[in-house]
Amino acid sequence: MAIIEPPSDRKAERLGNGLGDMNGLSWSCNWPNILGAQDLVVSKKEKCILRDLAKRVAEIAAHPGQEEKKRLWLEHNALGETRPLIFADPENAWYELIPATQLETEGSLARLWEFRLRKEIYWAERIGDDRVIEPAFSVYHIYDESTRGLEAKLIGDGGDGAYRWDAPLTDYSDLDKLRFRRINVNAEKTHRLHDLALEVLGDILPVRLEGVWWWSFGMTSDLILLRGFQQVLYDMFDNPDGLHRLMVFLRDENLAKLDFLEANGLLSLNNGGDYIGTGGYGWSDELPTSGFDGKMTRTRDMWGFGESQETIGVSPDMFEEFVFAYQLPILERFGLNIYGCCEPLDRRFDIIKRIPRLRKVTVSPWLDIEGMAEQLGSDYIYTHKVNPAEIAVSTIDAERIRKGLCDMLRATSKNRCHVEILMRDILTLSGNPENIIHWTQIAREESELV
Repeated sequence: MAIIEPPSDRKAERLGNGLGDMNGLSWSCNWPNILGAQDLVVSKKEKCILRDLAKRVAEIAAHPGQEEKKRLWLEHNALGETRPLIFADPENAWYELIPATQLETEGSLARLWEFRLRKEIYWAERIGDDRVIEPAFSVYHIYDESTRGLEAKLIGDGGDGAYRWDAPLTDYSDLDKLRFRRINVNAEKTHRLHDLALEVLGDILPVRLEGVWWWSFGMTSDLILLRGFQQVLYDMFDNPDGLHRLMVFLRDENLAKLDFLEANGLLSLNNGGDYIGTGGYGWSDELPTSGFDGKMTRTRDMWGFGESQETIGVSPDMFEEFVFAYQLPILERFGLNIYGCCEPLDRRFDIIKRIPRLRKVTVSPWLDIEGMAEQLGSDYIYTHKVNPAEIAVSTIDAERIRKGLCDMLRATSKNRCHVEILMRDILTLSGNPENIIHWTQIAREESELV
């Protein structure tokens, strides 16, 4: 957790009422904080608007094509033979596709829910990727976390652009000032939120209460916030003992977090239409694992996720010593795992493949695609991340996009890879919604040729 100074000026409000984030509300791990800040009120007029949208979502979810896409994901995630699957999430550009002026509700909670429902409809009717539209509506436990005692001070845009920070751990002698962050669940507000969702939508879409408590167990983002980006690199040479002690703290903090969530029944399965890490969707018949009682989710019943984008310039040996050694005990707890985000993994894969039950590996645009295809073969899922800059322009270069996909699919087909194609990390479509629609069409055309 970091203290963010108020920015001097911000972009236009994305959904009105100061609502919005940098991910188009696509990351469920952001929802508890956003919802927790809202008054839990939906007017009679707003209820009618939300119910009409929910009915349309229910109609879409009932279409046989949704079951077919679900079957494809289940087979794909089990390393079965399927066509390459396509996932296209406009993320921050959702605010261009569904602008604030299009929303009909006025209250903050209603606008958040309306935006989510409109996204489901737009995804199905316009984008047309392989996302399964489910007949359900999720709400999340509302909570906050205590501080660590030493907190980074962010200076700058605080989410809308560049920023710098003052790292608080200037000397390793201050390590004893750090304490584990603790989760504080607002049970009363969580139950009121759940009850309100049931009242408004429950007879149209089943309402699910879920716990979403993290995005990644990479830990290196917390590491550099605490110690500083450049200083961490120096520490690998000048103060390895201090760096190891800090990584021990971060590892043990995350293990304690998992222990707390598991013991208190706060974990939720992510083996359905859940966006897991950076690797498509979590549909899996292999989860939950044996012994699951249908009530208490354990870490071994879930997908785990790790990455280390901040150490892209670090040698494989140093990555293994200072990062991977501390990630491994966390990822060992999960039933299936995915690893990687934007960092190239081709020089690290011999290390990463030691993760138990590693199933998906994210393939960055910035590596040797053919070499990575050879390393992954048919033993893992090749999660291909496309450079979002390709569609962040007023007019896309369709032939260049087609060639890039064709080259990747040729390499992966030769190596019998299980492929999913991801278009995400999008900041803008330059105001042209057809960009992502056209990209999805091209990706589907090329994938069907394999």
